[in-house]
Amino acid sequence: MKLITRQDLGWPTSAAPTQTTTKGVKVHYEGTAVSGKLLTDHNACVTEWKNIRKSHLANKTEGYSDVAYNYAACPHGYLLEGRGIGRRTGANGNQDLNRAHYAIVGLVGSSGLTEPTDAMLDAIRDGIELLRKHGAGSEIKGHRDGYATACPGGPLYTWVQKGAPRPEDGTPPPPSKPPAKYQPFPGASWFVMGRRSPIVLAMRKRLIAVGCGRYQSTKNPDVIGTGDKASYEAWQRKCGYTGASATWPPGPTTWNALKVPKQ
Repeated sequence: MKLITRQDLGWPTSAAPTQTTTKGVKVHYEGTAVSGKLLTDHNACVTEWKNIRKSHLANKTEGYSDVAYNYAACPHGYLLEGRGIGRRTGANGNQDLNRAHYAIVGLVGSSGLTEPTDAMLDAIRDGIELLRKHGAGSEIKGHRDGYATACPGGPLYTWVQKGAPRPEDGTPPPPSKPPAKYQPFPGASWFVMGRRSPIVLAMRKRLIAVGCGRYQSTKNPDVIGTGDKASYEAWQRKCGYTGASATWPPGPTTWNALKVPKQ
């Protein structure tokens, strides 16, 4: 959770009335035009939140004691403290509705910035879980549930109706590993002279293709023989090995470099 507290914002303790339990949380939006600048400038989000509080405190008709919401969530995934934990909201329409649910506002509006980011949805979810730890019940509703309003707007309300799930993190799943194109090194035991081996024919084709074929006879097409030994040692020398390092049987380095296709 990325929490910006009232202290961080330079605000005093909330003067809102205390309330330690509710049925749950209601989700809101601003309901006015919100600048797309918030998407690229987190400082603009903080300024937006401070301006919301300033406008609420200036509203003498409603008589707000503080910013109306318990928390706000910004496009960058920050949860900004408003009234905070254990304080009755002033956002749900009337006192009965305010007593029923706490309130979290997403910093999106009816025009301009209207779509919540995944990070914002995560932050709202952080706020819901924080409030649940401090007296909120399990309900998650939109402002329009029980009050005649368009809030919290189409995108947020659709998310609420789905149960306000945490979005995927956006990281694509790792690509599935493609089937190996080449035969992995099977181990030295596969290269015992006279052994019948299912990879012999593919190995021979590759040795001939790279110019190292030293085959005199093909009487036993799937049995390791002297022609395989001579051809592979020619390949090892081509790879730069000399002396004992260029002798049969194959090792994993030169085998992998040969790129014997899978059968």
